[in-house]
Amino acid sequence: EELLDIIGNVPLTKLYNTLAMELDVQDAKTPEDIYKSHLADSVSNRLQRSRPANVDSARKNLADSFVNGFVNAGFSKDKVITPKGSDWVFKNKDHGKISAAASLGMVYLWDTDVGGNEIDKYSMSKQKHVKGGALLGIGICCAGVTGSMSMALALLSDYVEENDATTKMMATLGLGIAYCGTGNEEVSEYLLKLVSLESESMEIASIASLALGMVFAGTANEEISAAILDVYLFADENQCKDTSAIYLCIGLGLLYLGQRDACEPILEATQATENPISKYMSLTIETCAYAGTGNVLLIQKLLKEVSEHIDDEKINRHQAVAVLGLAMVAMGEDLGKEMIVRSMDHILQYAEVNVTRAVPLALALLNVSNPDVSIMDTLSKLTHDADQQVSQNAVLALGIIGAGTNNSRIAGLLRQLSSYYSREPNHLFLVRIAQGLLHLGKGLLTLDPLLSDGLLLSKSALAGLLVVLHSSLDMKNTLLGKRHYMLYCLSCGMRPRMLMTVDEKLQPIAVKVRVGTAVDTAGKAGKPKTITGFQTHKTPVLLAHGERAELATDYYISMTNVLEGVVIVRKNPDAVDEEG
Repeated sequence: EELLDIIGNVPLTKLYNTLAMELDVQDAKTPEDIYKSHLADSVSNRLQRSRPANVDSARKNLADSFVNGFVNAGFSKDKVITPKGSDWVFKNKDHGKISAAASLGMVYLWDTDVGGNEIDKYSMSKQKHVKGGALLGIGICCAGVTGSMSMALALLSDYVEENDATTKMMATLGLGIAYCGTGNEEVSEYLLKLVSLESESMEIASIASLALGMVFAGTANEEISAAILDVYLFADENQCKDTSAIYLCIGLGLLYLGQRDACEPILEATQATENPISKYMSLTIETCAYAGTGNVLLIQKLLKEVSEHIDDEKINRHQAVAVLGLAMVAMGEDLGKEMIVRSMDHILQYAEVNVTRAVPLALALLNVSNPDVSIMDTLSKLTHDADQQVSQNAVLALGIIGAGTNNSRIAGLLRQLSSYYSREPNHLFLVRIAQGLLHLGKGLLTLDPLLSDGLLLSKSALAGLLVVLHSSLDMKNTLLGKRHYMLYCLSCGMRPRMLMTVDEKLQPIAVKVRVGTAVDTAGKAGKPKTITGFQTHKTPVLLAHGERAELATDYYISMTNVLEGVVIVRKNPDAVDEEG
C-alpha cells in the first residue's frame, strides 16, 4: 500500500507545503495582490475608485474565483473562500457558482484528507449550481493523486446517475479530472452508460466522452471508442452543430493520444460519413495520435489543410484544429519547434482569419510555462489584433506560456492590457485568467507536459491542455459562455516545478545542488559538462524551463539519473567530501 501511495502522489501535498515553507510563500494572496491595479493607472480605474465600492460585478467575481484558485493552488488556505463563514460562492450568478465552488478544489489541490471534508459541505447544497461546483471541486482536489484511498469515485459515483443535468455533468467531469490518465476500469463502468443519445442529451454524452477520454488517455480502449463513435454516427445535424460536440471529438482523440498507427480504423470510420464535423473529428484524432512524434508527413498534410481557402464558416472549423495539430506534432523537440514557429509567421501573414485565430493557441502549446521572449512579442502584437477572437486567444496564450513563472514582463503586458480592455468585459475576463495562470501556485507550479529533460510526455497534462485549447477555438460559447469551468481541466497537468531531495524514509533533507541552463551533450566525447552558468543552492530549489540540476557533493547518491520533482537520495559509503 505504501508503494501504491507513493506512485499515486499521496505524499505530494506534505512535500509541497515544505517547499512553500522553505521559500517563505505560505501567506495566502488575494486576487487584488495579483492584479496590482494601482500600477495600471488609467482613467477607468480612477473612475472606479471614485464610485461606491459595493457594486459586485458577476463577471469580475467569476474571474476572481479562478484567479484565487490558481494562485493559491495546493496551499489549502486563501483569503476569499476558505475562511469560516465565507459567502463568496453566493456572490456569483447562476453558472458562476459552479466555478466558485470548484475553486475550493483548486485551493485544496492534492490535499484529499482536509479538502474532501471542506468541499463536502457545499455538495449538500439545495442549489444545483453550488452542488455541481462542489462535485467538480472534489474531482479537482484529487487530480493526480490516485493512492489506495482514492475518494473521488466513492463520493462522485452516486451523483452520476442523478436526474439533474448540471449535477450529472459536473460529477462526470470531476471523475474525468480526478482519474485523468489512470485507465481506471471502475470509472468506465459508471460513465459508459452516459455515452449514448438514447437516454442522454448531446451535452451530457459529450462531457461523458470527454471524461472517458481523459481517464483512458492514450490507451486506445476499443470499447470506449466504439461507444463514442456510436454517438457520433447517430447524432443529427443540429446536435453536431452544438458546441458540446467538440468535446465528443476531443474525447475520442485523447483515447488515441500518442498511439500513432492505432488510430487508422477509427479514422476510416469517421471519414466515411457526411457529417458536418467529420473533418474536425478525424483531424483531432490524427493530431492526437501523433502528438510529440515530429512526424513530417503529417505536418505536410496539415499545412496543406491550413492553406485551403474556405469561406463558409460552417465547414472551415477543422482548419483551426490543423493549426493546433502542427504544434502538437512538433512539440517535444527543439528543431521541429523552431520550424513550426516560422510556419506560424507565414500563416499569420497569408492565411484566412479563421486559421489565424488558432495561431496564438498553437504558439502557447509549443511553449507551455516557457516565457520565450520572441514568442511573447508575437503574442503581445496579436493581443491588439483587429479580429476579436485572435486578440482573445492571444491574451489566454500569454497566460499559458507564463504559467507558474511569475514572469515580470508578461505581468507588465497583462497589466497594460487590463487598462486597455477595461471597457470590454470578455477581454478583461481573459486578462484576469491569464494573470491567475501567470502566478500559478505563487510561481511554484508548472503546466509543462514534458517530463524528465523532455524525454517523456505526460499524457494527463497534455489532455488537460488540449481540452482548454480546443474550447478556446470557440471561445464565445465555451470559456466566455457557460462552460468556463473547463479551465479547471488544467489541474490534471499541474505539478510543482521543484527539485526536492528526500531520504529513504521520505523525510526532506537539504543537499547542495548546482542549477544551470541545460546543455545538449548527445554524441560528445569524454565527460562534457551538462549544465552551464550554474549557481549552487541547497534543496529544495525551483527549476525553470530548460534548466537542469546536478548534485554538488558526492556525499549523497541520487536514485535517478534526472534530477527533478522529488528525488530519493542515499548516503554514499565511499564519500570523500564531508557533508555540506
